[in-house]
Amino acid sequence: MNREYDVIVVGGGLAGLTSAAYLCKYGYHTLLCEKSHKTGGLVGTFWHQGYAFDAGIRAFENSGILLPMLKSLGLDMDFTHNSVSIGIENRWTKLGSKDSLKSYTKMLADIFPEKESDIDKISQEIQKVMDYMNVLYGIDNPLFLEDRKDREYLLKTLLPWLLKYQVNIRKASRLSRPVADYLKQFTDNPSLIDMIVQHFFKDTPTFFALSYFGMYLDYLYPKGGTGVLAQIVTDYIRRAGGEILTNTAATRVDTHQKELHTAGGNIYHYKKLVWAADQKLLYSAAGETHTPQTDNQRDLVEKGRGGDSILSLFMGVKMDRDYFINRCGAHAFYTPSAIGLSSLTDWTQAVATEDGLYEWLGQYLERTTYEISCPALRDASLAPEGKTGVIVSTLMDYHLVKYLSDLERYEQLKEFCTRKMIEVLETSVFPGITEMVEFALCASPLTVERETGNAHGAITGWSFTNDKLPTESRFRKITNSIKTPITDVYQCGQWTFSPSGLPVSILTGKLAADAIRKTLKADA
Repeated sequence: MNREYDVIVVGGGLAGLTSAAYLCKYGYHTLLCEKSHKTGGLVGTFWHQGYAFDAGIRAFENSGILLPMLKSLGLDMDFTHNSVSIGIENRWTKLGSKDSLKSYTKMLADIFPEKESDIDKISQEIQKVMDYMNVLYGIDNPLFLEDRKDREYLLKTLLPWLLKYQVNIRKASRLSRPVADYLKQFTDNPSLIDMIVQHFFKDTPTFFALSYFGMYLDYLYPKGGTGVLAQIVTDYIRRAGGEILTNTAATRVDTHQKELHTAGGNIYHYKKLVWAADQKLLYSAAGETHTPQTDNQRDLVEKGRGGDSILSLFMGVKMDRDYFINRCGAHAFYTPSAIGLSSLTDWTQAVATEDGLYEWLGQYLERTTYEISCPALRDASLAPEGKTGVIVSTLMDYHLVKYLSDLERYEQLKEFCTRKMIEVLETSVFPGITEMVEFALCASPLTVERETGNAHGAITGWSFTNDKLPTESRFRKITNSIKTPITDVYQCGQWTFSPSGLPVSILTGKLAADAIRKTLKADA
C-alpha cells in the first residue's frame, strides 16, 4: 500500500465521506481512515433477526444540500417522502404542509385552552422562522453548483437569492437565545413550553429549534434505510481511486513530518489532513504541536462538553404495519404526558439513594418526548412480513448513565429503561404491544460513545451549555469553521460548526475539500 497521500481524511462519517469523495473527484490521492469496522458514523443501518434499524439519524433533511451533493457526484438514491407526526397524550397532528402549523396550534390549544392567546403568539414566532427558512433553503446551495458560468442562472436565480439570504440570515442570527427562555416572553406556562421544546437539546438556540417545524416537511427517507447513503458515497470514493481503511484508529499526528500514526503501528504521510472525527482526539493526537493559537484551542476543546445524547430501544414487534400507521405513522415525536420535564428536579438531586434515582428516572421516562421511527412503514422490505421494527429514542444525560455504569449498574439501568419505556408505550400510544415484542435492544449514550468515538455520546457535536463554544456558530461565517490553528490540518463535521446535523456535516465536508483544492493548486 502506498503510504504517501495528497490528503488523509480521519473519520468516516458523512462529513469525512463527503470531503473524501470531492477530493477524489478533484483528482487527489486520498486516504480515509475510520476507527470502526464500517463507514457511516451516525448514518447507518443494521439488521437483527430480519429487521432493519437505523442506528443513528432516522431520516434526512435535504436543506438544499443533500440532494445537490448527490447530483454533483452523479449518485442516485431512491427516496420516499418522510412524513412526520407530533403527538401529545392522545392527540395527534400530521405535518403534511405548511398549513399544518394551524392543526399543531389547535392541538396545543386543546391541551392548554386557557393559554390559547399565548399559543397564537408562539405560532406566529414559528411562522416567522419558517419564512426565514423558505429563503435560506429556497434554492439548491450554490456551493454544489457545477456550472458557475450560467449567466441567466446567476442573474435571475442566484443573485436575487443572495440578497434575500443576507437579509434573512441577519434576522435569524438574532434568535440565538435558548429557546425555552425565549418562549417565556410569550407564556408563563412551563408545561406548554415543554411540549414545544423538550425534545431539543438543552439551551438549543431559538432559530434552530423553531426552524424544525419547517424542516420536518423537508424530511426524506431512502429505500433500504439511512445506511444506504453512507454506502453509496463509500462506493464512489473507491471507484474514484480513493482508499479507505476501516478498523484504523488515528493515534498521533506529527505535524512537522506530516505523518499520521495509527493504532496498528502504521505511518501515513500527507500534504493536507482533514479531521472529521471527535476534536478532543485531534488535539490529543497532535499533543506535540504547540503554538499560542493551538494551545488556546486545545484548552477550549479539552474543557468542552459534548452535546446531548440519546437512549434508544430497537424493537422487533409482531404487529402489522397498519397498527403503527393508524397510531403514529412512519416517524413521530410523541409526548405521553403534558406535565412536562420542567416539573422534575435535576437527576443529580435524586442520587442520595439508588431507589430515589430510579424513581426520578421512571418519572423522566413517563414525561419525556420520544422519537418513534418505523423503517418498514417507508420500505416494507425492512421487516418480516406481518411484523414491524420500531425504534423509540429519548434524550438521555450521558453523565447519569456513566454514573450508574461506574457503580456497576449499567445492565440494570438498561433493563429498567427497557421495561419502563415499553410500559409507557403500552399505556399510551401502543396498547397491546408488550406481549408482541419479540426482542428489545437497548443502546445508551455509552453505546453511542463506543460505536462512534464521540465524546459524551454526543450526536450533534458540542453542547450549547458550554461557556464558550470551541467552534464557529455564525452561519454567515461557516466558511471559517473548517480552519484549525494547526498547519495543513482542516476540520469538518459535527464538531466543526454549531448547531450541526447532517446538512452541516455535508456542507463542511465540501468546504474542506474545496479549501484544500485551492491551496494545493496554489502550492503546485
